[in-house]
Amino acid sequence: MTTKKAAAPGGATPRDRLLDAAGELFYREGVGIPTDALCRAAGVSKRSMYQLFDSKDAVFAAALERGEPALTAWLLPPPEEERGPRERLLYVFERLEEAAREPDYLGCPYVAAQVELKEPSHVASVVAARAKRRLVDFFRTEAGRAGAADPDLLARQLAVVYDGAGTRAGIGADDLRGLAVTMAATLLDAAGVPDDGPPR
Repeated sequence: MTTKKAAAPGGATPRDRLLDAAGELFYREGVGIPTDALCRAAGVSKRSMYQLFDSKDAVFAAALERGEPALTAWLLPPPEEERGPRERLLYVFERLEEAAREPDYLGCPYVAAQVELKEPSHVASVVAARAKRRLVDFFRTEAGRAGAADPDLLARQLAVVYDGAGTRAGIGADDLRGLAVTMAATLLDAAGVPDDGPPR
């Protein structure tokens, strides 16, 4: 898993090519990638890029935003599947362990963007923070459905495990095999989330 980028509908326009290249290059090499290198990889002139976007930062933000729906669809359990809230929460950590074993996995692209940029008001940081809030919202909703004593606290704890585990895997410190799911399950147990909690 890299950024689970969205496929360009109806052929690759210059904008599509820029966003595809940006998603890949920023994930692999960081936000310091030169504008010339980005345009070369996309097969788009700098003039064309600046006609489409105000800045390289705007390209980065748009690439992050464009990639989120596909990444979210991959990471979260399909809504049509009949799973209890505990299973739905653990599904995310199963996917994380699966992703961590892929050779191109470098961690969560949204955490990486926030850490590298450091400035919360940066346009790409704003996009990344919004994506991370949506994951915490998912955790909180499912924790509430499962009857957790404090859904907000559990959601924050799960987010810490998710981001911390993903970061360790992203830097090659661990492949997470058997770790992320076990840690998440321990938190669910401590919060009083039953094995087969009925949907609420």
